[in-house]
Amino acid sequence: MTDLRDQFGEIDIYLFDQIHRGRITPGMKILDAGCGTGRNLVYFLKTGYEVYALDPDPGSIEAVRHLAGTVAPHLPADNFRTEAVEQNSFPDAFADVVVCSTVLHFAEDDEQFDAMFRGAWRVLKPGGMLFCRLASSIGMEQRMQRIAGRRHLLPDGTERYLVDEALLIEYTRRLGGELLDPIKTTVVQDMRCMTTWVVRRAT
Repeated sequence: MTDLRDQFGEIDIYLFDQIHRGRITPGMKILDAGCGTGRNLVYFLKTGYEVYALDPDPGSIEAVRHLAGTVAPHLPADNFRTEAVEQNSFPDAFADVVVCSTVLHFAEDDEQFDAMFRGAWRVLKPGGMLFCRLASSIGMEQRMQRIAGRRHLLPDGTERYLVDEALLIEYTRRLGGELLDPIKTTVVQDMRCMTTWVVRRAT
């Protein structure tokens, strides 16, 4: 177990599944859009991937730069940028894989959600994979208290922008994507719902 933790860190289990299934392979450019302190990047940094990341929090980017400096010192510091997803400076069609884990549900409203999602989608290469984990109402629709629009109070006391299946399917269709997996949702002990949304961009 210690060896696995050393190799993969605290990686999201559903992202680990994409690696295990061969959808993320050496030589790919990985961009973590909303990286936090880099829990999903340990494996990629340690195994020689070309890794990039962004987060609006300077402390998080400093932590990721420190992590990269320790295990992947060849990567330039500019690969890791203090930027919002919706305003990022990475080029169009840049990354083979964009990871956007527990980020989009912090949107304040439909406009910001759309901007955040399009910011992540814009940097994805044709044929590339977008991996998203985000809060949803799926499976607990009656337990969520609407604040305004899609902004809700969850039973765990947090406020989140909540998607549903129809919205995810509509975004997938509208932007010319293809679901790589069925939309999967985990209900976390009647407190919140976390949905995994994995999309390939059309070539």
